Amino acid sequence: MDLISGSHSVGQNLYHLEWCPKYRYKMFMKEENKKLCEDILKEVAKRHKMKMEELSVMPDHIHAVVGIPPTMSVSQAFHLLKGASSRELFKQKPNFRKRYPKGHFWSPGKFYRSVGDADTETVMQYVRDQRLEQTSLDSLPTTANRAS
Repeated sequence: MDLISGSHSVGQNLYHLEWCPKYRYKMFMKEENKKLCEDILKEVAKRHKMKMEELSVMPDHIHAVVGIPPTMSVSQAFHLLKGASSRELFKQKPNFRKRYPKGHFWSPGKFYRSVGDADTETVMQYVRDQRLEQTSLDSLPTTANRAS
């Protein structure tokens, strides 16, 4: 995965997201519904400058690996993906309203985890090494000490 460069920043904001339809109904058993949901989620992500790296629409839940802009929170990404996809699914599949008459397609629950191409131990070791490097630099004589 590539690092994203901004005007004053460089980083990676990649998340594994998971959520499911309310009551865990198997709304995506039919290939047609599954494909529709995939297309909608990809379009929503593109519209909001998210990068959908991987997407799996399962019969009763969604898995996605999404790169989000540095100005976007994980909560906002969920809000946009779930809200816009729910609206569009109800619009294109009016029969879904029979199952969800109150208009709430997705369960309020969610799972998220940050992911990247460096594992936790590698990052922790890097931070430790920086501390050791700074300690060794602090022990070098300064130019003021050398002049006296």
